[in-house]
Amino acid sequence: MNTNHWTIVGSHGETIYGSTEAPDGVARGVTLLAHGFKGYKDYGMFPWISRQLASIGFISHRFNFAHSGMRAGVDAFERPDLFEKDTWNRQVEDLKVLADTFRQPDLPLCIIGHSRGGVACLLAASRGEVKPYKLISIAAPSTCLSMSNETQSELLSKGFLVSPSARTNQDLKVGACFMEEQIDDPENHNLLNLVQNIDCPVLIVHGDGDESVPVSASAEIAEQCHGHQVIIDGANHVFNTANPFSNGDPPSPQLQSLWNAMQQFLLEA
Repeated sequence: MNTNHWTIVGSHGETIYGSTEAPDGVARGVTLLAHGFKGYKDYGMFPWISRQLASIGFISHRFNFAHSGMRAGVDAFERPDLFEKDTWNRQVEDLKVLADTFRQPDLPLCIIGHSRGGVACLLAASRGEVKPYKLISIAAPSTCLSMSNETQSELLSKGFLVSPSARTNQDLKVGACFMEEQIDDPENHNLLNLVQNIDCPVLIVHGDGDESVPVSASAEIAEQCHGHQVIIDGANHVFNTANPFSNGDPPSPQLQSLWNAMQQFLLEA
């Protein structure tokens, strides 16, 4: 197995930084692995999952969304100005660019997203921007907008909301564009209505100890897209995975259970 690092031009001309794990033998498929809010391609479980995907024959592309604020490093958000400009449409545009770039005509393309990355994958598939063979949503919210009305008003009036990163000790900002985009086009951000359009198999995985996104969100998504729901006992939002998670360290039981569900879903006919 080998890892290649790359960049491509993503949404609004900004750079997507990525890494690819490729199988040693003949590939059986291609995957795109999308991180969540304040996540990045090298966070915690993502490199491990990517290596697992390669071990069963998938070319796995993990990446930092163009407006994640993360470049190729892991120590800080090097472009907090881009983080402030991030929106759902920009993430969907990134996924379309990635799918168009890495899709191979003779191999199935599967998209996988964690948390906000799961929502972005669901949006991309339901809008028809990406046509995956299979989709896996991990610990994703069931809505594009979970802010209270008070918080929404504050965001629009101030133009931003401060969102601290405990990992880097940076005060990141969510920009008003995140909210304005949804006000301008509510139908294309109504997640539970949109996912009814998805016509590929969908796996919805969630931990029953998730402290960030209620486990009930997985049932709401699964019901609307007729997806297969798997609940992992004792799993938190990151499936009990430390960051950093060193290569060679054993996975948590919860992360192993997540992988078991993913592997079964990807390999079944």
